[in-house]
Amino acid sequence: MQTQDLNDLVALLTVARERSFTKAALLLGTSQSSLSRTVSALEARLGMLLLTRTTRSVAPTEAGQKLLNAIAPRIEEIEAELESVKALRERPVGKVRITATDYAANQYVWPKLQPLLRQYPELSVEIINDYGFANIVERRFDIGIRLGDEVEKDMIAVRIAPDETMSIVASPVYLQDNPIPVTPQDLTAHNCINLRLPTKDSLMSWELRKGDNWLNVKVRGQLVFNNAYQMLDAALAGFGLAYLPLALAQPLVEAGRLIWVLQDWFPTFTGHHAYYVSRKQSSLAVRLVIAALKR
Repeated sequence: MQTQDLNDLVALLTVARERSFTKAALLLGTSQSSLSRTVSALEARLGMLLLTRTTRSVAPTEAGQKLLNAIAPRIEEIEAELESVKALRERPVGKVRITATDYAANQYVWPKLQPLLRQYPELSVEIINDYGFANIVERRFDIGIRLGDEVEKDMIAVRIAPDETMSIVASPVYLQDNPIPVTPQDLTAHNCINLRLPTKDSLMSWELRKGDNWLNVKVRGQLVFNNAYQMLDAALAGFGLAYLPLALAQPLVEAGRLIWVLQDWFPTFTGHHAYYVSRKQSSLAVRLVIAALKR
């Protein structure tokens, strides 16, 4: 690819992001007419319309969106690498605010950030545990941590963990006094430890999968928490069944303190991702935190 081709793709990407030739021209330091000619020339070379233009808006065509989906991650990677090179002569300072569930924070965030914080004493991090799928822009978070399927489409997202399998567990003491569930429907007759979701003010249903068969089971029980580790403690104490990340429960299963329940129905989801608004707007501190989480 020649330099001119890359410049034309960057021009197309900028116009599509801004939904405006005027705004894109200001960002690229060129004139609106010159930018329009650049995009038109690219369309002519490809022999297809990439953007639909009206007096009020600009939007990608189906072909344009397909091209943008292919090139945007690559161009953003190049931009990020250039920024990382420039960052070598800077020092990260300030606070980075992160929202994550308690499990994700303990499992994937805090262990990876410890070496970074020791390396850069001027960098500070605030980690807020939240199951509420907070809007990071409105709540002024720099980074959100969620399963990949839960990340909003307009965010930049990078994977920080392998796929996540959920499990159902109970203590041997509980199962001595209660029949082991054989089907997902049997869960409704058990004392199940629930998780409350603050955004909907509702209890999280237990999503299960066997082959192509997905089920959402509404369960009831004596206890409701908003913290995975309290749910785990309650399960260990024999208060019922708990729906928890497999990686969290597995050491206790291997130690004989918990037992898998309905193991052939354990679902697997796209692993945790760190997501944020824009690489261009991100500070050096945020970029370093993202880089640490990716490792």
